[in-house]
Amino acid sequence: MSGIIIYTDGSSRGNPGRGGIGVVMISGKHRKEISEGYRHTTNNRMELLAVIRGLEAIKLRDSDVSIYSDSKYVIDSITKGWLYSWAKKPNFAGKKNEDLWRKYLEVSIGLNLRFIWVKGHAGNVENEHCDHLATDAAIYPDRVDSVFENSQDLRNMKFL
Repeated sequence: MSGIIIYTDGSSRGNPGRGGIGVVMISGKHRKEISEGYRHTTNNRMELLAVIRGLEAIKLRDSDVSIYSDSKYVIDSITKGWLYSWAKKPNFAGKKNEDLWRKYLEVSIGLNLRFIWVKGHAGNVENEHCDHLATDAAIYPDRVDSVFENSQDLRNMKFL
């Protein structure tokens, strides 16, 4: 499949803890990188948010997109159809990260998506680069994962 290639990774220093995302987008001779750091979140939220940020950056909504991720959580939830079953049930069947799954469903509309799982830390150059973007962003986070933070009792958290 030609078109847009997106590599993604999410990171959390502690789980939950400071987190980050890394995205590398490639289309022909064009390349774009995205990284964001969050002060308190989870690894799974960052893995999913990385995919969302990549899809949000696509301007042509009828694009063919190949997404490479080392997250079985993200890949399996989508390719095995679990997400679409959850979405049909009240309150998303009580699944975690409902806000991000709903956002994924919104930003994926009109795109021809193909998901490819890659083994993390196995020498895939772009996946490794995404890992560095995500882990570096988590060192000095400048964003708030407000849905996650508002769902937690943060008064007893050590980071505050």
